[in-house]
Amino acid sequence: AEKRPVLPWDQFSEWLHCVCVVTFDLELGQAMEFLYPNHIELSDVERTNICYLAFPDSNSGCMGDTQYWFRIRRSALYKTTDTDVDYQCSKDCPVTLLKDKTHFYGYVYFRQVRDKTLKRGYFQKSVVLLSSLPYFNFFKDIVDIIAPEYFDNGEPCLEAACHDIDQWPSPIPGQILNLPLMGLLLHVRIPTKQDKPGTNVLEITDKNSDPGAFSLSSIHEVNLYESLCDVLPHIHLLWELVLIGAPIVVMAPSPTVCSSTVLALVSSISPLRYCSDYRPYFTIHDSEFKEYTTKTQAPYLCFIPVDVKTWRVRGAGEFPWTHLNIAPPSTKLKMASKIKTFDPKSGIYSKYKQFLKKDKNFIKGLTKDFSGKCQFQAQSALLRRHFLELTQSFIIPLERYLASLMPLQKCISPLKAPPTLKPFRPNDFIQTLDSNGPQLTSGTKGDWIGLYRRFMQSANFEHWLCRRKLEMEKKLVSLHMAALSETDLMSWCQQKSEVEIVDMVLRIREKINLVRSHKLDVSTETVELLADKLTGITNTLPADLQGILSK
Repeated sequence: AEKRPVLPWDQFSEWLHCVCVVTFDLELGQAMEFLYPNHIELSDVERTNICYLAFPDSNSGCMGDTQYWFRIRRSALYKTTDTDVDYQCSKDCPVTLLKDKTHFYGYVYFRQVRDKTLKRGYFQKSVVLLSSLPYFNFFKDIVDIIAPEYFDNGEPCLEAACHDIDQWPSPIPGQILNLPLMGLLLHVRIPTKQDKPGTNVLEITDKNSDPGAFSLSSIHEVNLYESLCDVLPHIHLLWELVLIGAPIVVMAPSPTVCSSTVLALVSSISPLRYCSDYRPYFTIHDSEFKEYTTKTQAPYLCFIPVDVKTWRVRGAGEFPWTHLNIAPPSTKLKMASKIKTFDPKSGIYSKYKQFLKKDKNFIKGLTKDFSGKCQFQAQSALLRRHFLELTQSFIIPLERYLASLMPLQKCISPLKAPPTLKPFRPNDFIQTLDSNGPQLTSGTKGDWIGLYRRFMQSANFEHWLCRRKLEMEKKLVSLHMAALSETDLMSWCQQKSEVEIVDMVLRIREKINLVRSHKLDVSTETVELLADKLTGITNTLPADLQGILSK
């Protein structure tokens, strides 16, 4: 298939949706001052949500510069189609780093400084990078470069930065990307599924790079230890809650702390993708606030910073929320307008009964003093590895059972439709745990079966199962195509009617088109063999049928 020409802003849109500048207007409140590129459209709801989320909800204590993240729903305004890059990413990129088709991530750089020349007495403005990519570290550094330049020199700097981004290569996993930005050169590598956890592939493969360039070791990993150090005794409880998609409210003294904590929690179940709704930063002004606080629908993960001075939640006490408080709040939060005030101390408040026992030895070792400047990085790496081993021990039995549902290769007949997967039966899976359970790879004790049953009711399980079944079904079709390419179709044609031959031609053509549209991963050799066979059996048909099939 011919590649379409690269148009202006095509490359920019691979990385960002737009750049917004939000200011405080004395008459309107928070208002969008600038949007670039100017052809980008945002719905009214998106504009309103961005404006509210671009400022700390109670910003009197946020003097200077503040950075954090938020996440909002995308409007139905956008009708996107997958590009070649999207297909390659879906094949090679970890599922946790795939483009989000239903939400935008907002990467915020907020500045508040005294300014006597303004009526309000303060300069208050935010630069927001809006993207579908969950590259939290990467875009934090990008906005850290762009925003100060904009505050000092105005709109031309933003325009220049956007034009630089429009020259960037596509975010292809596994490649070292050289990204020029405002006189700087960034070296970045998007991880692949094959990367070994805990290794910095960029440092290993990029030793001969320009010494003046800036290399970002991770595009997405937050410092787990720094984000969760106040609640270390409860990390196993939190891991379980995130794994099963239980509702959590995180309360923190600032959007920075709140968003970092949320991202640390969501990443704790990697390589699983967290699939329930979550908000790194959320305010009572958000358009979805009422939706999340009604009796009919409790949120899965709803994160509200404690600088919201009054949080009235209709019926909140009836929801089984876990409250995670990172620091003692300075104000009391009203849980219902008629009844009581919620004034928690630092810690976790939950009615959830933990299935697994905490690993006290690991927690004790993690809290030991680490020497040197990189102590947080070392402790974060240990915590990330511990979460990874725990999640992998949990997933391996599921993967092993799922593999048993795959038809044997000898059952694949090239002249029949590909066989289908056996259905996933939860009770059958539970019966395999005695001999193939997580006890084979993990020393953690507890009610693993109870945890599996809760997990199999969650959106995380539903997404994992749907994705894995789709991958296995594609594998079956690929194996079927390989078998078909090795079959003598000319001999088969001699014993078949024209209708059966035409049906075979159409089926082979459909499979080749799926490969060429990147929806199947089949070797070039197999496709070429099938194309040759397609031509051969088509030539056995009468001329009028050949003419119809050629259209």
